[in-house]
Amino acid sequence: MNWYNEQTDNDLSKQQEILQTCKLPKHIGIIMDGNGRWAIEHGLTRTEGHRQGIESVRDIVKACAQLKIPYLTLYAFSIENWKRPSSEIGVLMQLLEYYLRKEINELHQNNVRLISIGKISSLPKKVQRLLFESIELTANNTGLTLTLALSYSGRWDIVRATQMIAHDIRSGKLAPEEITEEIFSSYLQTAHLPDPDLIIRTSGEMRLSNFLLWESAYSEIYISNKYWPDFRREDLYEAIKDYSRRERRFGKISAQIQSELQNMAVFEINKKAEK
Repeated sequence: MNWYNEQTDNDLSKQQEILQTCKLPKHIGIIMDGNGRWAIEHGLTRTEGHRQGIESVRDIVKACAQLKIPYLTLYAFSIENWKRPSSEIGVLMQLLEYYLRKEINELHQNNVRLISIGKISSLPKKVQRLLFESIELTANNTGLTLTLALSYSGRWDIVRATQMIAHDIRSGKLAPEEITEEIFSSYLQTAHLPDPDLIIRTSGEMRLSNFLLWESAYSEIYISNKYWPDFRREDLYEAIKDYSRRERRFGKISAQIQSELQNMAVFEINKKAEK
């Protein structure tokens, strides 16, 4: 199914508004939170909450692809989630397998590239195999890069990177004085991704929960009070609008940012005049 042919006039209108009036983030990270609480409030099992969460994943992935957002990272399963009851973990793994089997061909048809970060070796062998097959199938796609953070935590990745750096120093491949932020970043599993511009968290909780800790140093944070199963593309649009209204300073003052923007505008005008 081609996602671009199934859009309603109403949604096309909303997307045009976003594209014409908003500064789009290059990379969005989402902490998908609240499946269990959503289920409890609706008198359902936690399992049903996770199932409903998949519908939100479908809608948000489609919306990002249609808006031509280059990168979307979904915090699907943290290392800490292994502490949950084994019955719930089993359901989550089954749902992950179901999502990959059911969605991968449609993702591929719509030019989505699937990748993953995290301690993938901790996942069930069947899920690992299906995940690697999905990654291989979509490896050459050039549209949205969808990253699934599975058995992942920011601290785990930082410790892992530090261990690798220590090994390379000990073997003589790297000198301590050569270590920079860029070098350190290259050892993280996210080395192939730009830092997230916007991190969205659902359920109203105001914390990162060990998600992209190094990478989120200058990310804009948006908190939605909706639980993940209720979060849809209209909510994503609101998050993007909010992001677009913010001034990202990266440690600078507002006057510096405005001056840089003016210089860039003058440069673009001169560049067009030369043509």
